Amino acid sequence: MRDLPDLAPLIDHALLDPHQGREAVLLCCDQARHFNFAGVCVASRWLREARERLGPSGSRGPKLISVVGFPFGAIPAELKRQEAEWAAAAGAEELDVVPDFGALADGDSGAFCNDLAPIVELGLPVKVILEVSRLTPETLAWAVEASIDVGVAMLKSGTGFGGPVSVEQIKQLQQLARGRAAIKASGGINDLDQALALLEAGASRLGTSRGVALIESLRAQP
Repeated sequence: MRDLPDLAPLIDHALLDPHQGREAVLLCCDQARHFNFAGVCVASRWLREARERLGPSGSRGPKLISVVGFPFGAIPAELKRQEAEWAAAAGAEELDVVPDFGALADGDSGAFCNDLAPIVELGLPVKVILEVSRLTPETLAWAVEASIDVGVAMLKSGTGFGGPVSVEQIKQLQQLARGRAAIKASGGINDLDQALALLEAGASRLGTSRGVALIESLRAQP
């Protein structure tokens, strides 16, 4: 018999499809509350509706997570900071931030850190979204070090726009982090075996829009 984890508290239930509207956001919140997911991850556009549906900040139940600079991170650092501030004021409890990939391409660690650090200073847990599949091992290594240096809480494998997350990517992040930051697997997590393998590889959080299907699959296990 398989030793199956309590999966629901490890899932960030995501709704990041820009072609979904208010009713889909409310349903996402309702599902997260029903299944006791770790969090609800939405665009800043929907934070106020989601906050109202989930209840006051700090209450029991799923955390409200906002993406910042999503999905490309290609906005000035000042605007990214303003979006993060707005998200915090609207009730976000965690921030999933897309960093300055242009700074990564240029090898400019100063610009990369100056993009992230002011957001970390807001005091909310920050997950930095690293498109692992698109970074060289060398670039990924220094991006991880820089992210940890500025105080991010978690390293997230991708936005979901760069292909599905793999076990190898999570192991790579785990090795680079060396216990200094947690790991969130995200992108193309569609079935239970895949989700369990990612957790076994070192992920402590799963970002997916398929949370309900994963729980149903888990409950159907013999």
